[in-house]
Amino acid sequence: MIKIFIRTASLGLLFLFSACNLTQNSTKEKQIIAPTVNAGITKANISEDVLKEELDFLTSNDLKGRNTGSEGIEKAAAYIEGILKKNKVKPYFETYRDSFDVKGSTGYNIIGFVEGTDPVLKKEFLIISAHYDHIGLVSPIANDSIANGANDNAAGSVAVLELAKYFGAASKNKRSILFVFLSAEEKGLLGSKHLAKRLKDEKLDLYVNFNIEMIGVPMVEKDHKAYLTGFEESNLAEKFNEYSEEKVLGFLPKAKEFNLFMRSDNYSFYKEFNVPAQTISSFDFTNYNYYHQVQDEADKMDIPFMADLIESIIPGIYKMANTPTKEIKLNKE
Repeated sequence: MIKIFIRTASLGLLFLFSACNLTQNSTKEKQIIAPTVNAGITKANISEDVLKEELDFLTSNDLKGRNTGSEGIEKAAAYIEGILKKNKVKPYFETYRDSFDVKGSTGYNIIGFVEGTDPVLKKEFLIISAHYDHIGLVSPIANDSIANGANDNAAGSVAVLELAKYFGAASKNKRSILFVFLSAEEKGLLGSKHLAKRLKDEKLDLYVNFNIEMIGVPMVEKDHKAYLTGFEESNLAEKFNEYSEEKVLGFLPKAKEFNLFMRSDNYSFYKEFNVPAQTISSFDFTNYNYYHQVQDEADKMDIPFMADLIESIIPGIYKMANTPTKEIKLNKE
């Protein structure tokens, strides 16, 4: 969740669906189209059925809002691990889990690893991330007290899942990529703070953190598909659009006004590593009314838009993983 303080009633999103019949043994998530390369840019067709299945599971009432330390988020973690393992995306540490303490309970970041193919560049890393936790149970509305967290941030989580599957199958990234599912974002970016410090202590060479947050519905009357927080902090948007050969990322004045750059997990990596670490989002303060509410359910997500956005960001990530030098840089004053 991007932490936003608003005077108006609510921010919105939705996702609904019972996942009682969804299991980790489903074969649907295997439906990934093998990559091709056109002018150095990979293309893919993301299955809308797969996105819907994954959203339905992560937002199901059985997970009770995915609060960190709860049984519900444990089910979400196991589900994500199962998909990574089935698609041969290896764990980065000994297991997929990076555990940390959250006021007496245990939080788990989930980390998949696709090693780079170049003997030198593979020592440099991209982190593609999203938080998969939410706020759990809230004050009931019409006898519903489960904040299912579809837009915030099951939407970003399934995007990272699809990207992990895609790049795991492609095996064309010269730099290494970590696909990271962060917990306890809703409790103050605790999962990302823990992981960023751990990776910094281990001297990871981080090139870029590309964080994905609240991408379930399209923006209104914009000439780009998503905005980038901290737009002016780096040349990431400019280079990413160049790599993608379309205007994928743009600037949203409200994001600067509410300082969203500091309110999502990217900021933890920025503080530790002092490298480009930014969040993409399509929540534009006008297009979704269910922020942190029980109505944020899966049936309110625009799945065709999500599939299109994920497809559109693949070429940019591909190029970031393959340029001979680090072209994404912070803007120095």
